[in-house]
Amino acid sequence: MTREETTPFETIAASGEERLILLCDHAGNAFPEGYGTLGLPAGQLARHIAYDIGAASVTRGLARRLGAAAVLTRYSRLLIDPNRGEDDPTLVMRLSDGAIVPGNRTVDATEIDRRVRLYHRPYHEEIARQIDDRLARGIVPILFSIHSFTDNWKGVPRPWHAAILWDRDPRLARPLIDMLKREGDLTVGDNEPYHGALKGDCMHRHGTVRGLAHAIIEIRQDLIGDAAGEEGWTERLSAILQAILDDPALTGPMATVRHYGSWSDGAGGTEQAGEDASALEAAAFRRLVTHLQTRSDVQNIDLMNLAGFCRNCLARWYEEAAAGDGHPIGKEAARERIYGMPYEDWRRLHQSEASAEKKAAFEKAVKAHG
Repeated sequence: MTREETTPFETIAASGEERLILLCDHAGNAFPEGYGTLGLPAGQLARHIAYDIGAASVTRGLARRLGAAAVLTRYSRLLIDPNRGEDDPTLVMRLSDGAIVPGNRTVDATEIDRRVRLYHRPYHEEIARQIDDRLARGIVPILFSIHSFTDNWKGVPRPWHAAILWDRDPRLARPLIDMLKREGDLTVGDNEPYHGALKGDCMHRHGTVRGLAHAIIEIRQDLIGDAAGEEGWTERLSAILQAILDDPALTGPMATVRHYGSWSDGAGGTEQAGEDASALEAAAFRRLVTHLQTRSDVQNIDLMNLAGFCRNCLARWYEEAAAGDGHPIGKEAARERIYGMPYEDWRRLHQSEASAEKKAAFEKAVKAHG
């Protein structure tokens, strides 16, 4: 079988519960025939950069317990990220959490288009087909996407056991947050460590735009890294989801398609409280950092000459913000957060010699921008 003929997703048919569609965007760390491992060693493929550890097992367990349908990706997010829009600059990552992806370093638009056509778009077409089938039969589905996140970031422990990501539609998100908190033994995040408003991502495309109740759960990966953890969280979530499904306001005869809009579209942005605004600003910062890490071809001197700032400026601002918040991290740690690797490694791999003209323009930029 050729890689063009390989289905890039796995489906589990509903065995009774048709109101719920489970999704797993980062289910596995495999690659299609012909891609090898994108030049990465096995150890890197066991990391979060390649897939969401434990998420697929929890998704399958929930489908089995609840009798719900599920759609899971088959290939690694390093090939192409199905939880990004087709025009997202992080759709194919050249650098992920400090790891250079050799097979993606020189990927061009033609290859990205090919991966979209073969491995990204079919997954979303299957989700849309599942939704359309239910709507045609008078069933308004709800979407629940299962992800996992690392237990620390750059050496800083993350306190949440799980978190719910959502945009402006509270119908599924708020009950999930409330019920998880009522468990009594969990630290539950609300749009942590990421925000649920990302234009073009899976939930935006199939939930927000279509007016269907939806939410993402992020479970800390060390809690579902083995069979016991996966089973425990499957049992916990199946009870919570069953209680939600029993609520006629969300899934009964009066359930409707309702559009709430999205913070990512700019709708209602001026109405946000400071806490929401901070979360969105943090999401925008992460997007900027990721973009700069993927565009290692853009030199710092070019940024300074054209915009009056560079990666080092951003690292300095990050260091100053951390110190002001009472959590000093130091110059090199701040640089590594921005560069995605130790600064000297980035210089060795990516920095090129600047021309005399660029150096002269840089001197002027430094004087102008302090």
